[in-house]
Amino acid sequence: MPAEGLAWLPKDEILTFEELTRVLRLFVRLGVESIKVTGGEPTVRADLPTLVGMFREAGPDLDISLTTNGVLLERLAAPLATAGVNRATVSCDSLLRHRFVEMTRRDALEKVLRGLRAAEDAGLTPIKINCVVIGGTNDDELVGFARWARDTGYEVRFIEYMPLDAQHAWERQKVVPARTVLDRIGAEFPLVADGEGAEPATTYGFADGAPGRIGVIPSVTEPFCDSCNRMRLTAEGQFRNCLFALEETDLRGPMRSGASDDDLEALLREAMWQKWAGHRIDHEDFQQPARSMSMIGG
Repeated sequence: MPAEGLAWLPKDEILTFEELTRVLRLFVRLGVESIKVTGGEPTVRADLPTLVGMFREAGPDLDISLTTNGVLLERLAAPLATAGVNRATVSCDSLLRHRFVEMTRRDALEKVLRGLRAAEDAGLTPIKINCVVIGGTNDDELVGFARWARDTGYEVRFIEYMPLDAQHAWERQKVVPARTVLDRIGAEFPLVADGEGAEPATTYGFADGAPGRIGVIPSVTEPFCDSCNRMRLTAEGQFRNCLFALEETDLRGPMRSGASDDDLEALLREAMWQKWAGHRIDHEDFQQPARSMSMIGG
């Protein structure tokens, strides 16, 4: 996020709990089996457990996960588990307090660690950690994160640095390839690849049988666009068929103008048929989306 923060949306521009649940029911009707409550930061939404409870009622068999910065998780883990969240993913880009402060502009590492323990106690497992690796910033912590995974049993997933920063200051040379991540960790802790799965992360266990796992998400150097099944709905009702999409499909306007469920389903289907074959990061004509990751959500 930019140092000055982001403008808060007026409340009437944000989808209500009922509107969000209505869209979720459409997704379930279309065959969606897994959803992720994400952000920005989802835990700042007032009464989030109530919203999750509505989601669970609309999709009793859904796999519901939460991606959060973990700062408020100590207080919310138990209520969210009771409401229907199955598991938690926590973003953490450094285990060093001073560097955590530099990268997040918040001295909150201890709060995040307490939130992780609360998530474990609440049964939001398996717990996954998302770590964005930036060359020259935190790439010296790779082995330390792997050791932490072995100590805690967490799955630490290293994500290649993507051009989704609010400052539009992304530099290709700061991308640490997933292969480099695996080589550095493997030199200290030999890894064994897991089987193929539907997740964007390719995961590995430790060859000596230690708990925990390592994952890599090579969005830049080895894009997985051809198998991507992700779609996103923003807080104000914009549907995105790709993380790097330059256009969005408005659902809020039609919903508030009386569109039927069939009308909305047609909009969703049309938007999905327009999904790109690839994100074009390595092409000369690549354009960074106007929204940053902190506005789109993971």
